[in-house]
Amino acid sequence: MTNKMQIAPVRARFEKQILPLRAWVIVCSAISFLILTPLVTSLLSSLRRPTEAQESPPRLWPRHFSTESFRKLTGVSDGVWHYIANSLALSFGTLLGTVLLSVLAGFGFARFNFIGKKIFFGSILLMIMIPFQAILTPLYVIFSQLHLTNNLFGLCLIYITYQLPFSIFVMKNSFQAIPKSIEESAMVDGCTPWSTLRQVMFPLVIPGAISVALFAFFAAWNEFLAALILMTDQPHYTVPIMLTILNSRLYGQTDWGLMQAGVIVTMIPCVVLFLTLQKYYIQGLMAGSVKS
Repeated sequence: MTNKMQIAPVRARFEKQILPLRAWVIVCSAISFLILTPLVTSLLSSLRRPTEAQESPPRLWPRHFSTESFRKLTGVSDGVWHYIANSLALSFGTLLGTVLLSVLAGFGFARFNFIGKKIFFGSILLMIMIPFQAILTPLYVIFSQLHLTNNLFGLCLIYITYQLPFSIFVMKNSFQAIPKSIEESAMVDGCTPWSTLRQVMFPLVIPGAISVALFAFFAAWNEFLAALILMTDQPHYTVPIMLTILNSRLYGQTDWGLMQAGVIVTMIPCVVLFLTLQKYYIQGLMAGSVKS
């Protein structure tokens, strides 16, 4: 009788938790369906024959599977691999610059006290409220005078500047989540602030740095407007601009199979990078959520 009385509250709590769990499964399944449906549709469209891809209304499941659209990508202007190389160079340059500057700035804001620290940090966060698309005209004038148009390095500088406010915020929280006793122990052992950052602190904030790196990579890889305005020579085009080339066909027609093949190819680096670093990405976003 006593055992039954002890089991009853446990069973009641278990039954109460089942419904929320089932609700979460239903909600997550619905969201996954909404996200995956366009991706699966694009993949199936890219595997159709060109004549079948032009049908209206389109069929969901291809009659015949074909990789002709992917083979045609290599014949687009300078070839799809040339534009992918441009985007990779631009994205990794943005990634490295953003991580380096945000780690240094985040460490400084988290561990050092100086005059105007709060005001300076607040002004950096205010930059998030200004979309860089609103200041593209003065940026273009400045970059044209500095001869940085049609230059991947100049475009990289814009992307790094745009990513820094959020990245510094993430890295500051990551450093603040580390107990100060660890840094003090390193100082007692004779470490300088630079060696403490490099050898002790940075290994502990790698999840935050990876989160910053992923955000920077995705932003640079997918950005279209600044690249379209600053890059006027076709050899310097990035992948998003390449997709507009695919859309400009003879007599205004669009090769939907070729278009969707380009979309699938451009998604692959982002998917692989995210799935590889997903664990660190989640840890990085959680950094600083609980004060030590």
